[in-house]
Order: sequence, then structure tokens, then C-alpha cells
Amino acid sequence: MSTGGLNFNKHKILWRWIVQLTQRVSQPNRIHAYQSVQHIISGEERRLALDVDNNQFWKCQRIPSHSSCLLLQTCHHHHHPRSSYNWLNTRWLKEISLKRRPYNNSRSISSYSTFQTEYSAVDNTKYYKAKMSAQLISGTEVSKEIQQQLAEEVTRMKEIDPNFLPGLAIVQVGGREDSNVYIRMKIKAATTIGMKAEHVKLPRTITEIELLEELDKLNKDPNIHGIIVQMPLDADNPIDSHRVTDAVDASKDVDGLCTVNEGRVAIGDLKSGFMPCTPYGCIELIKRTGVPIQGAKAVVLGRSKIVGTPVAELLKWHDATVTVCHSKTKNLADEVRQADIVVVGIGKPELVKGSWVKPGAVVIDCGINSIPDPTKKSGQRLVGDVDFAEVSQVAGYITPVPGGVGPMTVCMLMKNTVISGKCDVLLNTLLGIAKISGKSLALQKGIKWNFSPIPLKTATPVPSDIQISRSQRPKNITVLASEIGLNQDELELYGNKKAKLSLSIIERLKSVKDGKYIVVAGITPTSYGEGKSTTTVGLVQALGSHLGKNVFACLRQPSQGPTFGIKGGAAGGGYSQVIPMEDFNLHLTGDIHAITAANNLLAAQIDARMFHEATQSDKALFSRLVPQKDSTRIFSQIQLKRLNRLGITKTDPNSLTADEITKFVRLNIDPETVISYIIIDTNDRFLRKITIGQSATENGHDRVTQFNITVASEIMAVLALTTSMRDMQERLGKMVVASDKDGHPVSADDLGITGGLAVLMKDAIRPTLMQTLEGNPVLVHGGPFANIAHGNSSIIADKIALKLVGPEGYVVTEAGFGADIGMEKFMNIKSRYSGLTPSAAVIVATVRALKMHGGGPTVTAGMQIPEAYNKESLELVEAGFANLQQQIESARKFGVQVVVGINRFKTDTDAELKLIRDLSIRCGAFDAVVAEHWAKGGAGAVDLGNAIIKACGQPVNFNFLYPLTMSLEDKIRTIAQEIYGAKDIELSELAKKRIETYTRQGFGHLPICMAKTHLSLSHDPNLKGAPKGFILPIRDVSASVGAGFIIPIVGQMSMMPGLPTRPCFYDVTLDPETELVDGLF
Repeated sequence: MSTGGLNFNKHKILWRWIVQLTQRVSQPNRIHAYQSVQHIISGEERRLALDVDNNQFWKCQRIPSHSSCLLLQTCHHHHHPRSSYNWLNTRWLKEISLKRRPYNNSRSISSYSTFQTEYSAVDNTKYYKAKMSAQLISGTEVSKEIQQQLAEEVTRMKEIDPNFLPGLAIVQVGGREDSNVYIRMKIKAATTIGMKAEHVKLPRTITEIELLEELDKLNKDPNIHGIIVQMPLDADNPIDSHRVTDAVDASKDVDGLCTVNEGRVAIGDLKSGFMPCTPYGCIELIKRTGVPIQGAKAVVLGRSKIVGTPVAELLKWHDATVTVCHSKTKNLADEVRQADIVVVGIGKPELVKGSWVKPGAVVIDCGINSIPDPTKKSGQRLVGDVDFAEVSQVAGYITPVPGGVGPMTVCMLMKNTVISGKCDVLLNTLLGIAKISGKSLALQKGIKWNFSPIPLKTATPVPSDIQISRSQRPKNITVLASEIGLNQDELELYGNKKAKLSLSIIERLKSVKDGKYIVVAGITPTSYGEGKSTTTVGLVQALGSHLGKNVFACLRQPSQGPTFGIKGGAAGGGYSQVIPMEDFNLHLTGDIHAITAANNLLAAQIDARMFHEATQSDKALFSRLVPQKDSTRIFSQIQLKRLNRLGITKTDPNSLTADEITKFVRLNIDPETVISYIIIDTNDRFLRKITIGQSATENGHDRVTQFNITVASEIMAVLALTTSMRDMQERLGKMVVASDKDGHPVSADDLGITGGLAVLMKDAIRPTLMQTLEGNPVLVHGGPFANIAHGNSSIIADKIALKLVGPEGYVVTEAGFGADIGMEKFMNIKSRYSGLTPSAAVIVATVRALKMHGGGPTVTAGMQIPEAYNKESLELVEAGFANLQQQIESARKFGVQVVVGINRFKTDTDAELKLIRDLSIRCGAFDAVVAEHWAKGGAGAVDLGNAIIKACGQPVNFNFLYPLTMSLEDKIRTIAQEIYGAKDIELSELAKKRIETYTRQGFGHLPICMAKTHLSLSHDPNLKGAPKGFILPIRDVSASVGAGFIIPIVGQMSMMPGLPTRPCFYDVTLDPETELVDGLF
């Protein structure tokens, strides 16, 4: 017989007992008796396992010890006569003291334990009861260890992200003192770890709806990583606690009590969400004992949502065999007695007695009850659901009350919150640059979106744009948002096909490295346009759906003017569109309407203020501007700002002198200098010059003014160039609307209107999420015209997109019209204010446009294309290439690589396309690629996508065309000569006067936004190709100080387009039955 090398002479008494026992085991049935004894022999721990099978005495072997208690229990079959055990009835085993090894060096488990066994026989059931001094599992000590580890983890995470600060919101309704005690414990623990704990204290009078609104705010707060609602709710009004816990976002439910996290525990998904804190703490304490959970028999007393049910699930998923008992369970003591692990949370003080517990079992007491105790000063003492005095003499391990499970609940709450904070940081770090242990870790690959493209079914011939759009079923916008890493609380849905995005995304992803940034422009177009929007969408579909890249398109919102005028919509075309295209082209989410409302409120205030100043005395103006309320006059905040600008530091309206009152109330606007006009988003040529104030009620205060189209307004430019809500408010306030009669600028702040403008614009500042035909994400925001404004989508949209795609992703944005207009303004204006520089540029060219620039017949929108454009003509293409060459050279002046995207039409020949490619590369383009995205979708632009990927891998030496310190006149001259090819500029007397005024007013440092025809590199739309030696006439100069640029108006450029003879709306129809729109393109 093998003894496994054990020296049994050292344990004679134990050895003799084992032999005698095995000799007397009953024979009729197979019986397995397992006993484990922890020995310390020659400094090495071993376990002796005994297997008794029928007449065989035993088999001995060494196995590693995992338990620190001695279990002595034998199985007995009912037919065995009681007399067979008489030999042991009076025999006592000598007490043996065994040294224990602390598990994981934990101070929570004592180092020594004694045991004493006694035989007992009751009703033919023979078992041994162990009288033990159980080892205490101190939740207080374990929680201190874990909190120390969490503090170290927070410190380590700060090396990755210096701004790392896990935020926990503790929501309390009412003011129960017991809840206050628990909250103080949580705040103290959070502070110790290095977290931020915010106590959100709400009144007892709060309603359920109000409480849910508070939770919604916390769900949306990017600085809050964990939310708990302190129970019970101390409220005067009825509140459904289950509805409240379910209102906490699952990703922030660090209490683990919402239905989503409960469900994850139920199905064994212990990694996606958060485990409830008390059960989580129970499992941790059990693990600390070293007793294996796997294969153990566990009994859970209690089935509450908070403890019993989830702890049973956790034990099950840790491979224990679990029985859940409750107050209705029969033979409760017998059930408990079977268990190796007992978790008690039944709410009855000292229910579980020593006779219920299997010797050596692990007992976790989750109960906390107050019972009378005359020996205590308070007359009460706290006990658990377990009779500690009795059970501690039988169990192998036991938790005390208090000091057991309670501290672990708080501890695991902190752990879940730290994990939640880490998830944000680590996700961002994987997308950017991590700094660990003082070393910079540049991650080569970002997080790949879980993106599923929508397959295209192309047809030949290609159907109309609206037919293609309607044939493709878009994703629900919430599905797309989830695919690209957006949180649901970052969306404001407008139906199920579009949504506005929260600016908080930028803050959430602030440590993420930006993706690659591509700007798409074109050659000087025909009146039909050359497909920049189509190319932008096709390129995005190629990069995302076919080349597997994270990619966004950032586009401008179309104006109603061209949509119903001659050009049509701007959603792209063919199989490269934004869908639904009727939503994209009509209203969208109302941003343009908000701009129109805000601008016209400003225009109304200008004339109203001039009228009131002309018809009232200083005293009357002051009384109305600072009205008396309850015998007191109080300046508003914006009025105090005006006083400061005037150098008046007084804050009491009654203390102003007569001169100070005059300064304060008189703006003295010079009507001839007003540059803020009424706007409308419609092409209406008869509003280019109008007279207002002709009603008799205006007392003869009429003046000549004009309407501008909305997308040329300064507020549109402010929206597109702003970087935050605060920045937008400041820009709106700084808008200069006119000069006073002394030549000083008058701003929106002076008019007191800034707050009203900001309120009207508060929703418009958020970009709108849509998608392409192949399901790729698109951000639509801002819509300034490129010929009479700066012609680019918003900075905010680009910033959000660049963060979402990550360092290996791509953001493709479009600049309006030719590179001489849209791209020049992108580089010199948008990039200055955004701080973002492009990785590469695409210039879209067509055979048709090059033929026009080479001397081909005039192309007129709405008229049939001349036949010359349907025939091969290498001569016309080569002659017209001069325009494309100048656009390439202009883009190269900014230090970026240029890829020419040749948008193929069905009438183009291979020889014409090859000629364009060869000439483009010869004059400095990085590459020139033929693309067929209009007919084939993303598949037709794969080569263009690959060329862009390569171009973005090249070094960028970005530089601006001119320094801001250059004079306004010289900046204008530089653009005219370097970009347009002009010999010089010619300033009208009015333009000279304006430049002198703006320079004197301190605006000479602003960049330039040229208002010029898009149909020629020159001021004359009839001059095609690349004209040289011309003089560029500057008729007038305006200022958009809030937006941040000066506007020279070239030639006869108008700020209000007109309708053609046959506008697009002739073909637009609405089906009254289906409400479907037709005829848009």
C-alpha cells in the first residue's frame, strides 16, 4: 500500500482512527468517503485523500491543498446496524493543532485553528460534528486591500490619461439617517481611492418624473462613470424603485441592479456589464478562503433581487451546485447541512444555528439586524442572520456582522466605478496614444467599428437619384450610432433615419488621436457641377464598405435656394448618395430655419433701436432699457458688459451721471454702415435692393437695404466655424452690425441680443447624423455658400468625426466649388480656427469641364449638353487642362498631397481619361484615378480610396498662404495673384474706405473670405481655362467679425441668387396618398 510518502508516525492517533474507520464501513452498497487533512511535513503542504470502495480499505495519494479546514464526515447507509459503531461511542480523538497557511497572505484569515471531533448517531444517520474555532473572514480587511489596489490602479491610469478621474454619483431622495451613514462611507472610500464622489441630494417632495430626469442628466454626463440610487427612497410621493434602477444607464449601473445587468448575470455574461455589489463581494470573500467554488455544494438562503438571486447565479456560473432556499423551504436545516458554502440573506436575526451547518463549511452572512441587548448603551446590538456564537464553533470560515459583507459592498461599488472609468480611458487610449510607465505607446491600429455595410443592387441604365434613394432601405439611425461607437444618450432622434449628436462626444473622446483628414474640392465647374458631393460620398463608401476603414463624410446642409432653383440638391447622385435624400435636401433638422430666425431677430433689433433712439430722450431710453421693478433698477448681465466696454465700472443704475447715461443708451448707429441684412433661404432676385420703413407709423425713418440668402449670412458662418457652445455665444456677441456716427463698431452685444441669438441657435450647433446608400455615417452641419461665404461644413462636425474614426480612420469633407474658392477658404479660414490640417486633398475633374475650359461650347444648366461633349476630343481636354493644373498647383502651395479624382461619365473615352491622368501626375499630383462611383457606388471608387490611403501616408508640410499680420489689401492681393492668376487687384473707393475703417477698428488681423464667381478663376464668369494678367476688381468690402473674416466683394457678385426661367420645382411632386416626394435630384 502506498502512503504517498507521508510520515504517519508523526500522526499516530489520526492514522489509527482512519484505519479503524475504514475497516467498519458497510459493504452492501458502494460508499465513497472523502476526507482531507492538511499536513505540514518537512515544510511542504499536502492533502491526504481517502477513497473507500466496498471492502478495499483505502487508497492514499498526495494532492495540493486548497482548503484550510479539516472535514471529517462519513457517509453511511441506512441498513448498517447501529452497533457496528459502538466501538467509537466513547472514544475521543486527541485534539490536534494544525498550523494554517494564510490564503494569499490575507490578514483576514487567522493562522491557527484547532479541531475536535465527536461521533454522533441519530436515527440511523451517522455523522461527525466538528467543534471549531472558525476562521474569520474580515470584509473590513479585505476591502482595505482592494481599495489600496484600486488606488494604485487609479494612479497607473493617470499615467495613461492625466485627466483620469472615476466619477460616482450617489443619488439620495430625502434624508434618512441610516442612508446618510452609508453615503458617508461611500464618499470616504471614493476619496481614499482617488475617485470623485458626487452626492446628489434630492428633496422628499420630488416626483418620479423629476427623479428620472435627474438620472437622465447623470446618464449623459461624460464625467460620471457610475450611478447608484440610495435605497430606500425617502419620498413623499409614490416612486417605483424598479423603474428608478432601470432608468440608470446599464453602462453606468455600478450597483448592477438594472434589468440589463441582472439579465447578464442570469445568463452568465459576467464580463459585459456590472455584477451587483453585495453578491460580487460575497464571491470575493469566498475566493479569499481558498475553498474551491467549482464542484462545491452551495446553499443560498434568501431570494431577494439584491442578494439572494444574484449570488446564487454567480455561484452557479462559478461552477458550484446551487440550492436556493427561502422561508417556505421544507426541512431547511437539512438543506443547509448539505452545503460546503452557505450564503445567508433571509432577513431573520440569528436564524441559522450551529446544528444546521456542515463542519468546515464557508458561511457568508449578509444579514444585518438590530436586536435588544441590555448590556449595550443603546440597548441594541447588531447581529446577522446567522447565530455567530454557535456557527463559529462548527464552520471553517465565517463572516462577522458587522465588518463582513457590508464593507465589501462599498468596496465592490468602488471597483465597478473604477472599471467603468477605465473602460472610457482604455477605449480612448486604444484609439490614440497611451503613456504607460513613462513610455509613449503609439498604437498602430485603432478600434475597428462593428460596421455592417448595406449591399447595393446597381442597375443599368442608372435610375434617377430619387428612385435609387427610395429603393435602398437605410439602417435605423440608432443601429448605425451603435456600430460607430456612439452612446444612446449622445443622440437626439429626429425620426429613425436622422439624429443630432451631442457635443459631449468631443469631451468624452478628448484623449483620442484624430484620424486622417481629407478635403475634396474641384476644378472650376460647369453650371451643372462636376460631382464633388457624389465623389465625396463614393469615396467614403469605398473606404468604409469595401476597404474596411472607419470613415465619416462631413457635408454641408443644402440650401432651399439651389434645391428649388437650377442646381438641385446636394446629396450626391447615382449610387453615391446620402439617404433619405428628400430629408437631406428639405429642412433636415431645421438648422437653416433657426439661423434665419436668429438673423432676422438681429435685423429687426437694429432698425428698432435706431427708431427708438430717434424718437426718445436719454431719460426715456434709460427708463425703458433699465426698468424699475419693486422700486429698484438692475442692469442685466449684457448691459454690464456694455458698461465695461464703455469704461464705466459702476453697477448701480442710479449712480450713473447724465453723460454716462447718454453713452449707455445711445448706440448712434450710422444707417449707411449697416451690414447685417434680413435673410431668407430662397432665391429671390427682387430682394437684392429694397426700401424698408415706409409705413406711416415709422415716422419717415425709411432706408434702403437688401435681403441676403440665409447660407451667405454671418450667423451661418459663425455656426460653421464655432468650436463649442461658449465659443458660439462669444462669436454671436462679437458680430459687428454697423458703425456708429463716430466710426466705432456696433456689435450684437451692444444691441443686447446675444442671449436671444444663442437660445435660437442652441439646437442648431449640434450636427446631424445620416448615412450613405451603403450605410456609412455622414455628418451634415452648416451650409455656407462657397462663392459668397466660406463654403465649408462645420468644424464641430469634423472634430466629432475625427475622434470617432480614431487614428487609423478617415474623415472626408467637401469644400464648395473649385479649389480656388472652397479649398482656399478651407485652408486659410477653417483650418486657422479649427487647428486641424488636412492629410491630403482630392480635386475632382471631369472630361466635360476640361472640354469647356479648352474652348468647348457653352454649357448652360437646364439646356441640352452640346454634342461636342459626347465625342472624343483630346485637343479640348488638353487645352482645358490649364484650369486643373492651376488648381493642383494652388493646393500644393498649402503643403498637402493632391489626388485627382476623375469622375467618369458614360460618354468619356479611355484615351481622354488617360490623358487627364498623365497630365495631372506630370504637373505634381500625387496620383490621378478614374472613379465610377456614380454608376457603381463604393465599388467604383476603390482605386481612388487606395490612392487616398497612400497619399495620407506621406508627410504633410502644411502652411498658410499668408500671415495674419499682413495688411488686408495685401492679403487680398496675395489670393488674387497666387490662387486666381491675377496680375493685381483694383480697389473701389468704397472698398478702400471700408478697409481703412476695419483696420482702424482693429479687424485688420482677420483672414480673407473672397466673394467671387465660381464659374471662372477670374471675376468674369465668361473667362474659362486659366486666364492670366487680369486685374481683379474689388467693389466693396464687408466684415464678419463674429465669424472671423473680412469679405471683399469681387465685381458684380450678388449675395442673393435669382430663380431661372425653369426652376427645379417644376418637376417636384408629392403623392397625396403615400406622401412620397418625387422629382428631386
